[in-house]
Amino acid sequence: MSSELTTTTDAAWRRLHEAATAPYRKAGNFAWHFARGKLGRDPVFRGLIERGLIGESHQRVVDIGCGQGLFASLLSAMAAMQSRAGHWPPAWPTTPAAAEYTGIELMPKDVARAENSIGHLQPAPRFVCADMCTAAMPACDLVVILDVLHYVDHAAQEGVLRRVHAALQPGGRLLLRVGDMASRRGFAISQWVDRTVTRIRGHRVSPTWGRPLADWTALLQRLGFSVQSIPMSEGTPFANVLLVADRREAA
Repeated sequence: MSSELTTTTDAAWRRLHEAATAPYRKAGNFAWHFARGKLGRDPVFRGLIERGLIGESHQRVVDIGCGQGLFASLLSAMAAMQSRAGHWPPAWPTTPAAAEYTGIELMPKDVARAENSIGHLQPAPRFVCADMCTAAMPACDLVVILDVLHYVDHAAQEGVLRRVHAALQPGGRLLLRVGDMASRRGFAISQWVDRTVTRIRGHRVSPTWGRPLADWTALLQRLGFSVQSIPMSEGTPFANVLLVADRREAA
């Protein structure tokens, strides 16, 4: 990759970061600083864009464990940038021009921060305060689950994934980030950080249920997904892996 192209994508990412996090100022310092830190330090968000994992056809999005809706804000900022000539780097695949977004979040405080910060966006994001194990899932093209499925036990994890598969339309995609339990040190560090952040956000720390990467992959394949795994902890000490699971056509 040439230095010119690197500069172009880096500048674009800085603009996206600013545009996606700016709305959180109105919800207070905590919401704004959390958004800036999460989007700036977590490699998954830029990775999704640069790897072309959010396609133009992924127009109906369900974000499970959405928190304060940062992914919805990022989708909106991406659409706005693509509408301006010369602002979207040619190296980046295009993403949906206008995503229909549903966020599912258990914590009422996070839902309130989301609505107060980005409820004004168009098309308007929809936030549902509910348990992911029982919440209704609308028909969709893309489901995003980042770092939350380990909060429920193994049977409940499978239940959520079955319902995701049923909600996804033909050609639909699940983006699932998990910790690889087979990498003991990285998994332990990620769990400690996860618990710490949970406390800082004012939530109760619950038990967690992990799996080795091979077990996550086997489960998704058994449920009807084609799966590829991408390491997604660059620049961090974690053992995070992004599973790109595409819904297979019925036999």
